[in-house]
Amino acid sequence: MPISKDALAALRSRFGDAQGGDIFRPDFRAVADHIFSEGGKRPAPWSGVPTLLGAPYQLIDWTDPDFRDLQVALLGVPMDLGVTNRSGARFGPRALRMIERIGPYNHVLRCAPLHQTKVADIGDVPFRSRYELELSHQDIEAHVNLIVDAGVLPLSVGGDHSVSYPILKAVGRTAPVGMIHIDAHCDTGGAYDLTRFHHGGPFRNAVLDGVLDPTRTIQIGIRGAADYLWEFSTESGMTVIHAEDMPSLGTAEIIRRAREVVGDGPTYLSFDIDSLDPAFAPGTGTPEIGGPSTRDILELLRGLKGINLVGGDVVEVAPQYDPTSNTAQAGAQVLFEILSLMQFSPSLPCRDT
Repeated sequence: MPISKDALAALRSRFGDAQGGDIFRPDFRAVADHIFSEGGKRPAPWSGVPTLLGAPYQLIDWTDPDFRDLQVALLGVPMDLGVTNRSGARFGPRALRMIERIGPYNHVLRCAPLHQTKVADIGDVPFRSRYELELSHQDIEAHVNLIVDAGVLPLSVGGDHSVSYPILKAVGRTAPVGMIHIDAHCDTGGAYDLTRFHHGGPFRNAVLDGVLDPTRTIQIGIRGAADYLWEFSTESGMTVIHAEDMPSLGTAEIIRRAREVVGDGPTYLSFDIDSLDPAFAPGTGTPEIGGPSTRDILELLRGLKGINLVGGDVVEVAPQYDPTSNTAQAGAQVLFEILSLMQFSPSLPCRDT
């Protein structure tokens, strides 16, 4: 049935001369008030200095850090000395900073975390050496310790997946945390080439150091020819969901299992971009075909609303293998989804608004 003349007249009266920022629904209006100027203009997405998710940049003096009431700190970790295949993830933070038009509104979780949460891009971990992996891990742990000690949730962008180990050492320093780990690989291998500090073993290290609780850890999307390397996962009590089983299980069941495994306790969320099928994210060092789509991952993440997140990361974006920037786009969107989840975390620190 066509629209009536009266209904069309009402629409013309309300919207005919409206500007871009003239939005009437209250929840949408609250978001628009942060974006549009009084004249109905908004900043061009390509203008200004690029930051993670377009968040405000906050300069940190790491010798005397002041986090100025932050609730979440976005942190770059540009280090890939732990890769076993193609290098390049050191450029991941820069690649994600170059992605524009992420957010500000999460229409599924119904939140605008960049405006409803006190969050800033605090730059990158300053490394003492570009050559020494273990020294780099010490730098990461020390700087994330400062964030955690300030009562701020760290949300990091790597870098290779070995960076999750020193972050977990900081986040789980007082008590082991649980983890939701989305990846093509379990990353619970032993020492390779005379070192255990590489991107294929951070979570074995974290369990053995007592900062990660394997019985509260679920690994989702696992696949590929390296499964024989991951016996530590099941032997330690982790729950492993292979990519091949995801279609038959369904996203709702995977969400249910994840929530059951981690429970109400403090939980870390680690997302490796190679969890996505390389059709969606080719720009990574160790791609594995047969993975979930971006739509699958968004549905999975959004089903975790209310999980007690105490930190998170997005790792392994290697932009030199990403000619269309699709991988960085997916990584930035996942970063936004994790930030959105943090808004509903019981561990989000209370700050004056």
